[in-house]
Amino acid sequence: MSEQEHIYTLTELSLGIREAIEDRLPHEYWVSAEISECHPNRNGHCYLELIEKDRKGRTTARQRAVIWANTYNLLRPYFEQETGQTFTAGIQVLVLVSVTCHELYGLSLTIHDINPSYTIGEAARRRAEILAQLEEEGTINDNKELPLPVLPQRIAVISSQTAAGYGDFMEQLCQNTYGYKFYPVLFAAVMQGERTEASVIKALNRIHNNIEHFDCVVIIRGGGSTSELSCFDTYQLASNVAQFPLPIIVGIGHERDETILDHVAAVRVKTPTAAAEWLIEQIRIADLAAQNARKEIADIVSRRLMAENNRLQQLTGNIPYIVTQRLHKEKWQQQNIAHHIERNTTERMSREHQKLTLLAHLIPERTTTLLRQEQQHIDNLAQTVQLLSPDAVLARGYSLVVQGNKVVKTIDNLSPNSDIEIHLADGKAQAHITATSKQKDNE
Repeated sequence: MSEQEHIYTLTELSLGIREAIEDRLPHEYWVSAEISECHPNRNGHCYLELIEKDRKGRTTARQRAVIWANTYNLLRPYFEQETGQTFTAGIQVLVLVSVTCHELYGLSLTIHDINPSYTIGEAARRRAEILAQLEEEGTINDNKELPLPVLPQRIAVISSQTAAGYGDFMEQLCQNTYGYKFYPVLFAAVMQGERTEASVIKALNRIHNNIEHFDCVVIIRGGGSTSELSCFDTYQLASNVAQFPLPIIVGIGHERDETILDHVAAVRVKTPTAAAEWLIEQIRIADLAAQNARKEIADIVSRRLMAENNRLQQLTGNIPYIVTQRLHKEKWQQQNIAHHIERNTTERMSREHQKLTLLAHLIPERTTTLLRQEQQHIDNLAQTVQLLSPDAVLARGYSLVVQGNKVVKTIDNLSPNSDIEIHLADGKAQAHITATSKQKDNE
């Protein structure tokens, strides 16, 4: 460096920049931009970050801006009344600004006025278009309509492993005051920048391949600027979340942040910690329901036991009376039966005695008659036997032919030149057969 060259202090250079900007941009200018951050403070001032994006959603310009309290207190209610929406991050605005450069705080824009007709920002318009497309396709409410798990303990978590929001979620979930057990599994994904959409969809696909192991899915990310969270405002990611077959709980950003996933997921919570609190609360609700059910069952059993005990005591007290009544009844029945038996026995014995008397009178007579009949029958049989005896037959003139100790009954038993023996009533004779002739049937 030559001795002639002037050395500027930082203050001198900053003042020079300030003078150059004020000389080059001395007026107020209407500027269109998207509010990516909006932070009112306790003094009433509102500090903003304005951005501009290209058609691919990439940020091409970024600038700090401020609305001083006296102006902000007028502009904000005026803008919200005219547009019907909150003055917050994510909207496109047309503002009247002046350019300032402070030697301590650097370059910034001071906002003096706003055009309410320039209301919906690019991000808000893009969200509206995507939501309208999903609604037209009939998928926008698919994930919301899935039944929520009664005991969401097996949790697939999509987050960056190193993110503070993931750490807060795990601490809140696993160190809950009730001691409930959870089984979270991290599916690490990029949660910021252009790679977010593809990374989160890839994680969802991995979960889908193991879907039977999980009750629900949690997508979490800590807070950030609207521009940083715009990576969650894409059609493909929203479509995948809307149609995923497990309920999805979304906890992205802070309370003021909103993404398209908040509109399509089954459950929307404000932060990663709130996601853990929601899961704990579901188990708590089920636990309380189980406790109430146990208490109700115990009460029902207790009341039933008491009623049965009272009934038993009542029955026990009635037993002597019932037994006495039953004994009287049984005694009366037994007496009645005994009387009936005695009466029937007497009548039966009388009838049987009459029968015996009659039989005693009839037996001799019947016996004599039966003997006489049987004697007559025997005499008849003897007479028949006598008439049919061989001697009686021979006496009537018949003869008996015997050949070889066998009675000859037909001519076929005789043959010529054979000897026979003829038995007669008064003797027998020997004979010799010289010839035989058979009597014809028609003779």
